[in-house]
Amino acid sequence: MDLKLRPSFFFSSFILIFLLNSFDSGSAASPKCISTEREALLTFKQSLTDLSGRLSSWSGQDCCNWTGVLCDARTGHVVNIDLRNPSQAVNSDEYKRGCLRGKINQSLTRLKFLSYLDLSSNDFNGLVIPEFIGHIVTLRYLNLSSSSFSGEVPASLGSLSKLEFLDLYAESFSDSGPFALRASDLKWLPSSLTYLNMGYVNLSGAGETWLQDFTRLTKLKELHLFNCEIKNLPPSLSSSANLKLLEVLDLSENSLSSPIPNWLFDLTSLRKLFLRWDFLQGSIPSGFKNLKLLETLDLSNNLGLTGEVPPVLGELPQLKYLDLSANELNSQINGFLDAFSKNKYNSLVFLDLSSNKMAGTLPESLGALRNLQILDLSSNSFTGSIPSSIGNMLSLKKLDLSFNAMNGNIPETLGKLAELVDLDLMANTWEGVLLKSHFANLRSLKSLRLTTEPNRSLVFKVPSTWVPPFKLELINIENCRIGPKFPMWLQVQTELNSVTLRNTGIADAIPHTWFSNIASDVTYLILANNRIKGTLPQSLAFPKLNTVDLSSNSFQGPFPLWTTNASELRLYENNFSGPLPLNINVLMPRMEKLYLFHNSFTGPIPPSLCEVSGLQILSLRNNRFSGSFPNCWHRSFMLYGIDVSENSLSGEIPASLGALPSLSVLLLNQNALQGRIPDTLQNCSGLTNIDLGGNKLSGKVPSWLSKLSSLFMLRLQSNSLDGQIPDTLCSVPNLHILDLSGNKVSGPVPKCISNLTAIARGTTNFEVFQNLVFVVTRARKYQEIVNSINLSGNNLSGEIPEEILDLSYLRILNLSRNSMAGRIPGGFRNLVGWRRLIYRGTCCLVPFLRAWQRYLLCRS
Repeated sequence: MDLKLRPSFFFSSFILIFLLNSFDSGSAASPKCISTEREALLTFKQSLTDLSGRLSSWSGQDCCNWTGVLCDARTGHVVNIDLRNPSQAVNSDEYKRGCLRGKINQSLTRLKFLSYLDLSSNDFNGLVIPEFIGHIVTLRYLNLSSSSFSGEVPASLGSLSKLEFLDLYAESFSDSGPFALRASDLKWLPSSLTYLNMGYVNLSGAGETWLQDFTRLTKLKELHLFNCEIKNLPPSLSSSANLKLLEVLDLSENSLSSPIPNWLFDLTSLRKLFLRWDFLQGSIPSGFKNLKLLETLDLSNNLGLTGEVPPVLGELPQLKYLDLSANELNSQINGFLDAFSKNKYNSLVFLDLSSNKMAGTLPESLGALRNLQILDLSSNSFTGSIPSSIGNMLSLKKLDLSFNAMNGNIPETLGKLAELVDLDLMANTWEGVLLKSHFANLRSLKSLRLTTEPNRSLVFKVPSTWVPPFKLELINIENCRIGPKFPMWLQVQTELNSVTLRNTGIADAIPHTWFSNIASDVTYLILANNRIKGTLPQSLAFPKLNTVDLSSNSFQGPFPLWTTNASELRLYENNFSGPLPLNINVLMPRMEKLYLFHNSFTGPIPPSLCEVSGLQILSLRNNRFSGSFPNCWHRSFMLYGIDVSENSLSGEIPASLGALPSLSVLLLNQNALQGRIPDTLQNCSGLTNIDLGGNKLSGKVPSWLSKLSSLFMLRLQSNSLDGQIPDTLCSVPNLHILDLSGNKVSGPVPKCISNLTAIARGTTNFEVFQNLVFVVTRARKYQEIVNSINLSGNNLSGEIPEEILDLSYLRILNLSRNSMAGRIPGGFRNLVGWRRLIYRGTCCLVPFLRAWQRYLLCRS
């Protein structure tokens, strides 16, 4: 892991020399443990908590045979203690069991010849690093990394005059953490160090001279200061020559917010330089040409680096890894690639320029990167085609050109890349024909992503019986014509774990055996927007499936009885029929979003849906469901969207809906529901959209609607509601759509209607509320009626109140088919965006409206 490098080659050499000097190769006798040191180790063990029992061998007389203990072969003195957690799978149960806990006993100071101490990847639960460790003056290697220490790093460590390796990397994986380790003073650092890692140690208190303190370490070869809360990077360094041996420098994830300083280019021994997530600014200097030994350069995710990729980077003879992703680089790539094509060493293996603003076409010189294994140019503005020279990059394992503006044909030379594992060509505007030759030699291919714009013509034209040389694990093809048949090359892909075939023109039935073959491993199954027909296999188990989207096809037959942990199921816009399974909660216990609208499902809505506790969206619109809507909801639910409109539901609106604290969208319109609107709905304070129209509801318009401060849309049309419009309705601050038409409401239009502030001032971001409806319904059915009031077809009386003129952003006002009288207020000319005035069912020309405003819907 780059963030935390372990002992490098120079330390391996140190260990080898140490071992050669420590052991007498001519002696066949095993070292004998010294009793005082054995007692010191036992005392040290007693202070520790060892859940995994990895110190169980620490018994008996010969401590030199204990796990993690090494003695000098000639003297028997303990020289090495290695108690690093044997598991490095952080946060796993094995890792947690392997953590030593407790305290570090001072008895370690009695080990007078100890040169190597490794207590890394344990859990000391916020323990302060003991000062007495600085008294073990024989130490050459000290590793306390990732062991949940906290507090100030003791300056006593500066007494370790022989110390060459010090690792205090402080990222904690403890369940009790996080813990903060800090160093407010760095002047204690031993000048003997060759390796120093202080990643995650807070150095914000070290002052402006923090870097100057490191320049005293004239033997230093590796310096890791990852995420140390460093706030400044000095533009100059008077003693940079003191770091002339430095080979690895990592200053990543700090807040340097400065240009790349020129003193870096005096560190001519550098092999690896990491400056990612440092908010560096300005252009990339040409001074990098001085770093002739540089193998790794990571300037990614600075967000502020601009200009071009300097050609001098292409001239570096040893450069193997270059990551400039997630910046503001905005030039073409030609100069940089041309420089590499002339570089006789040409050793680049990894190149990532993704998420910049680079443009232009990719030159043929790209093919000169013959050793390149990873190429990521995604999320830029490259245009044109892939150069045919891509076929020369025979070492390439990953090619990512996604999210650009590339167009034209994909070259057949791509098919030469026998080592290619991951091919990502998503989100471009490809055209042309893909032949067997494009894929014939891609024997290593595991991941294929290829999408284009819907209006482009990209066609797979391969023999119907062709069996490719690859076995894919991931396929994502969108807006490319594969069909109408479900081809053999897809049928033989039986190792898939992620499938997306969207809008590919497949109009065939898919063999049931294909579903069976992928069922055990597939996590995403998306076959949307095709014309796939036939039935789905029943009673399959998909243990890893997360998302299923088979929408907008011609599937028919019953609901699939698939056992799965999928969180999202989209079967909408098909021809499925029959009832939903009564045990749907058992089949899909982790379901969060269920989209079944526009099918022909029948029967009752299963009450077992009330047992799917994670359910968030229930969208069953336009089916043939009958019976009552389940009345079994409870407060543990996160359900925020219900759309069961356009069915044949009867009975009353269930009162238990009021127990759903997250409910935001409630669409029950176009059914045969009866009775009153339940008062319990006032408990759903987050409701934004209510449509109960087209039912047989009775009673009054609820006065408690004023409690729903987020309400954006209220549609109660075509019911049998009576009584007057309650004044409290005027207090709903975010209401944009009000439709009470086709009821038996009587009395005047309330004068307080001017208090509908969302229409009066246009203050609400109605797109937010419309998007909530879209998420539930997948249709923007209410877009044209925003800022509208429809009170038509009632028994309203009296005049149009002058106060309605305060609704400056009102677009549609329908008062037709009532018993109102009097004049039309003359101030309608002030209504912004005015479209329609519908009044008294008479065709009345309103002379004060301008020509473009004269749109009157006249009804008899």
